[in-house]
Amino acid sequence: MLPINRVKQALKAGHPVYGTMLIESASSAYVLLLAHAGYDFVFIDMEHGVYDLGEVAGMIRVARLAGLTPLVRIPDLAYDLVARTLDAGAMGIMLPRVETVEQAQALVRYMKYPPEGVRGAAAGRGHTDYRGAAPRDLVRHMNEHTLVILQIERLEAVRRIDDLFAVPGVDVGLIGPFDLAISLGAASVTDSAVEAAIAQVLAAARRAGVACGIHSSDPQQVAGWKQRGMTMLMSGSDTQFFSAGAHQALHAMRQSETAPVADVGAV
Repeated sequence: MLPINRVKQALKAGHPVYGTMLIESASSAYVLLLAHAGYDFVFIDMEHGVYDLGEVAGMIRVARLAGLTPLVRIPDLAYDLVARTLDAGAMGIMLPRVETVEQAQALVRYMKYPPEGVRGAAAGRGHTDYRGAAPRDLVRHMNEHTLVILQIERLEAVRRIDDLFAVPGVDVGLIGPFDLAISLGAASVTDSAVEAAIAQVLAAARRAGVACGIHSSDPQQVAGWKQRGMTMLMSGSDTQFFSAGAHQALHAMRQSETAPVADVGAV
């Protein structure tokens, strides 16, 4: 049986899904930790991350075995990278810095088998969990279950958002508020111009029947947009979690230096 993309199913049904991103941690142990924590999906970052495709493939295999949906942010739009990442078992791909309809169309074309796209077919690889598959079954199943994600982080994308979401095959528009703030010339991700642009993207997603999401370092910001209807919800990264945990532990230990010591010898 070919694997089901539960994240895509949930998004199509309008249900929220929760994830985070791995940028520096190449050990598959971190993938398992996220699965044990209850996350629905993990993005493996090849745009700003340090991974090569072999490392990504190993992390994808562990995620699939653990029931954690593996998604990959690629660094750029290139057929060979898209095809090899999908063959390795990624259940979705996100293209950063999207600005044009042509980029969105090309991403769909590279990710889908004919007649919807131009992806070359191979069974017995990571995307079939190393099992065989009949040609028609492979095409139908993978075209249905592969998640096509546009990262919306440029003013040009916001201006063309209705056209981008009208591209057949696009499943999700995921907002990157930090880059969006830079594109808008805003001082912070909470600037009113950024908030207005995000709201514009969310409204367009609703009109088009496309899922909308956001990735922010602030989980409260993510929770706020969930209340307004976003369903693909991401916060933090491996480096952020490690830094926060390290600071918290060190602070707790240092606090003990000033705490009064009980006189256990008193009677």
